[in-house]
Amino acid sequence: MSYFASRLFQDARVLVGVTGGIAAYKSCELIRFLVDAGSEVRVMMTESAGRFITPLTLETLSRNPVFSELFPDSEFSGTHHINLADWAQAVIVAPATANFIGKLVNGIADDFVTTTALALSCPLVVAPAMNSNMWQHFSVQRNVAQLKENDVLICEPEEGFLAEGYHGIGRLARLEYLLQYLYRALHPEPNSLAGKTVLITAGRTEEPLDPARILTNRSTGKMGFALAVEAFARGARVVLVHGPTHVIPPRVDRLVGVQTAQQMLEAVEKHFDQADVFLSAAAVADFRPASSRPDKIKKENSEMSLQLVSNPDILATMGERKKPRQRLVGFAVETRQGVQNARKKLEVKNLDLVVLNNPGEPGAGFAVDTNRVTLLGKAGERVELPLLSKLDVARAVFEVLLKGSTDLANE
Repeated sequence: MSYFASRLFQDARVLVGVTGGIAAYKSCELIRFLVDAGSEVRVMMTESAGRFITPLTLETLSRNPVFSELFPDSEFSGTHHINLADWAQAVIVAPATANFIGKLVNGIADDFVTTTALALSCPLVVAPAMNSNMWQHFSVQRNVAQLKENDVLICEPEEGFLAEGYHGIGRLARLEYLLQYLYRALHPEPNSLAGKTVLITAGRTEEPLDPARILTNRSTGKMGFALAVEAFARGARVVLVHGPTHVIPPRVDRLVGVQTAQQMLEAVEKHFDQADVFLSAAAVADFRPASSRPDKIKKENSEMSLQLVSNPDILATMGERKKPRQRLVGFAVETRQGVQNARKKLEVKNLDLVVLNNPGEPGAGFAVDTNRVTLLGKAGERVELPLLSKLDVARAVFEVLLKGSTDLANE
């Protein structure tokens, strides 16, 4: 999850609001991550939130005083809620109760959190958490829809085991999703891909040898997921096709899980014509067994021969189908003659940009949260990036792509 440790969080002024729900304790994890990522964090909380978690805990984690009183007996002035609203670059209220949401929609300011929220001029993320019956109530859904229309980012709750002892939708979104929405709130170009569709492949594919064994590679999907988070943050409609992974995929408009290279090809073909950008970040197996055995292969002697056949080349196939308005980005994993091989891939597969990396370099390649890449464009551009988090690499990829595509970028 630390691939979220983006430079956007460094020195960012983030205001975290906590309202009165059982999920209030989860705000501790969010605050700790932001502080570790280099953000300056301030916390505000309602009186009800103090029934679930103490101000001292939040003060200790944020390393700053916690705000809860409109008229405190302290050195703060009577306009400190305005000062705090002006200070923040982004605000996230997590958890947000039905009570807070209703007040925000109707302009009711009767405590520190709601009063500060009405004074904001920066992006606001609201992460609801409540009982499933409350969440599904028509008035709550109406209020949430109104907030969305007013450009409030709603990080919707998840389905799972609730405090009441049964399953339902209403659990506070997991930390990865909270960070995804907060990253969007902090992004300097949040509408640069508005109205565009971005199709991304991520992770490895698995080719079955028998019911117990597969041919695969070490890809976890983190780079492709980072690209999806970046596209989401820029306002795009995101379709993410991913192979098996233990990493939590980000929230996107369409999430498609596959196993084999053939399945990934079919999923990409289904969505390719509607895509303005296709980023092929998946580590697709080049070969598969000529046949998959229905029963487990037994060890009958000390040697075994395995016949392999080529898998379809997804990127090359899409390069042949590419329309003038579409942009294609490929990844080249090379251990020697990297630039030469990557430029050949760029030309042969009709790409606009190729991302070159060497998995043998420290901190680069598979199963890590960072990457060191070189970006090569079809016009001869070459951008060498230092070791960065994969989310920062993803931002650089889109920056280079948009810079060279005037018909793609939104003014």
